[in-house]
Amino acid sequence: MQFFAQLIEFEFQRNALLVGLLVTLCAALLGVTLVLQRYSMIGDGLSHVGFGALAVAAALHWAPLPVSLGAVILAAFLLLHSGSGKLRGDAAIAILSTGCLAVGMLAMNLAGGSNVDLMGYMFGSIWSLSRAEVLLSATLCAVVLPGFAWLYHRVFSVTFDAAFARATGVKTGLYQLLTAVLASCTIVLGMRMLGTLLISSLVIFPALTSMRVCKSFRSVMVCSAAVSVVCFLAGFLLSLAGPRGLPTGATIVAVNLAAFGAFSLAGWILERRRAAHM
Repeated sequence: MQFFAQLIEFEFQRNALLVGLLVTLCAALLGVTLVLQRYSMIGDGLSHVGFGALAVAAALHWAPLPVSLGAVILAAFLLLHSGSGKLRGDAAIAILSTGCLAVGMLAMNLAGGSNVDLMGYMFGSIWSLSRAEVLLSATLCAVVLPGFAWLYHRVFSVTFDAAFARATGVKTGLYQLLTAVLASCTIVLGMRMLGTLLISSLVIFPALTSMRVCKSFRSVMVCSAAVSVVCFLAGFLLSLAGPRGLPTGATIVAVNLAAFGAFSLAGWILERRRAAHM
């Protein structure tokens, strides 16, 4: 109890815990739809776009967050519509990922006098999160959670068969735009927590981990949300209680990797048992 009391003793610790829980929860839910649509690496691509836009904004002395968020939303919308063009989703993500990261690193030289913590965005700076970012994370979560509950059936249809959903009158373009905006907000907020290099793990790992065991869309969604929260808390606590200087972001990703391995083993055992009873 004393350890947990010390965990939330200071405001920067409470901010890190709250933002982490809210962002990982949103990333897990959005990640299920993105992974099933074969956009697993969209988080990586969007984080690089965000970093490039942030570096350019810092070099030009513009407000970094609005510029970064606007660029990421535009990139997400283009990526989610790239599947029907000549440049497929994976190729478009690769071009954006490498190109924007290069632009960002070049712009960093011009932002030497800026007060924007560019390295914190690249490698994560979970302990520097502010109360404003807590409010933004809470607002994002207040949109994502009720939205998925209210629009569950339409999200399901758009995720698995957008053409059929469009034929039945579902406005698939609107839902893709909404997914792009929410994913962009999640990525930009998550960059402050895990950094550009690790943020895609919040989108990929919970969904893929849940799919090792769960078979229905609803069960994958629920399990993914639970796995993301548990893995964040475990990694967060291990980074504090473990060896001094253990990086929080890398620890959280390592816990997610361990959970993926455990669920994969459990899924293999369940498949063997089902095959034995057939």
